Amino acid sequence: MSSPTSPLEYISPWVVSQRWFASKGRVPRLESIGSWEIPSDGPRIVTHLIMDFSARVPVLYQVPVTERAEPLDGAENALIAEVATENGTTYLYDGPHDPAYATALLRMISASTEATAHGATAHGQVFGAIEFSEILSSSVLRGEQSNTSIIYSVVTDSGIDSVICKVFRALHHGENPDVVLQAALAASGSPNVPQSIGAVVGEWNDIGRANGRALGHLAFAQEFLAGSEDAWRFALRSAEEMDDFTERAYSLGTVTAEVHTLLAGSLGTTVPSRDEIDSTLASWRSRLLLAIDEVPAIDEFRDTIEALYASTASLDWPPLQRIHGDYHLGQVLLASDGHWVLLDFEGEPMRPMEERSRFDFALRDVAGMLRSFDYVAGSLGSTEDAQSWTRASRNAFLSGYIERSGNDLRTHRELLDAFEMDKALYEAVYEARNRPDWLPIPLAALGRLARRQR
Repeated sequence: MSSPTSPLEYISPWVVSQRWFASKGRVPRLESIGSWEIPSDGPRIVTHLIMDFSARVPVLYQVPVTERAEPLDGAENALIAEVATENGTTYLYDGPHDPAYATALLRMISASTEATAHGATAHGQVFGAIEFSEILSSSVLRGEQSNTSIIYSVVTDSGIDSVICKVFRALHHGENPDVVLQAALAASGSPNVPQSIGAVVGEWNDIGRANGRALGHLAFAQEFLAGSEDAWRFALRSAEEMDDFTERAYSLGTVTAEVHTLLAGSLGTTVPSRDEIDSTLASWRSRLLLAIDEVPAIDEFRDTIEALYASTASLDWPPLQRIHGDYHLGQVLLASDGHWVLLDFEGEPMRPMEERSRFDFALRDVAGMLRSFDYVAGSLGSTEDAQSWTRASRNAFLSGYIERSGNDLRTHRELLDAFEMDKALYEAVYEARNRPDWLPIPLAALGRLARRQR
């Protein structure tokens, strides 16, 4: 089967309509910078790397495509285009939705296979000795915004029968923290992350780099915990039914501290310099000004917030280390046996990969989870019962974290309050832009935190 000669011609109209395409509302300026091909006995499988220059900072997208001579049954929604060639019609499909791509990708990882390079390279990287005797089925996880995850049913020597492989749609130079941190935790024996299986590492042209090439993760495969439940949904149902959540919140606090301890042990820590502390303070103040500009009601708390930030400057700040970076109840699963499992260590998706891979303060994760508990009450209308549930859960989470970490966060509570204040300011801007009906949730938190400082 002869392949289409101009990938942009058929990919461009399809790409701009995808949920993970970030430049909606702009006229796209797309350019192909290379591709790579997975060896296959079936349809041709080519992964195209497409750069969009319409944003202030160009974004590189990964678009795996399968090329078929006949339509793929049941994949109408994944059809990119029908292309007329000299040999007839070629049907082009979004790779993750095609079993041929899904199978080839997982086998590429498990066998550390090298792809055929067409201006970009890729190779599988296995983290554990897991041999797939058979891949029974694959399907795409629905609802994702920034990546595409494939769920597999497999037969392996290790007994894992479900695997998830995340295909990163937006690519960045540098190691992806989702891969690095979860692999480090799994290697340390932590039961609180899924078992890591392997990854795909790629290299492509990048005129912005000194050597003209960029290197990064393209996909990540790990154990899929079938039968687990999203912690946000579980907590929300618990609050609705007024079930006591404190024991589970306490255990989540201990697990969070254990993960921080393992990350510090595996990847190191460093004492923050004066410049690093001042940089954090400057970031807080910058976010405060932005929030006041977008949500004028926040100006009521400005003096109190600025005084809180100033009071932290002379405190003893904790060590810097690798952290989750975007920690909330939606990033945690309650496994079928009742233990907590942390996911998605990718950090805030809109931040550059270089920033997401830096050492940070573990208090940022703690503050993120405290804010997440607050959102449970807010989403239920902030009734008195819901607020009581949230207060008890927040306190239990903090107690569990303090007990396991040995670090009494209440000794200098203003430092934790400052991190939570910064997170609430971020939320206020987000809600004002995207969900105005939810804006009262972070505003109420800012008021509560401000009152505590007076």
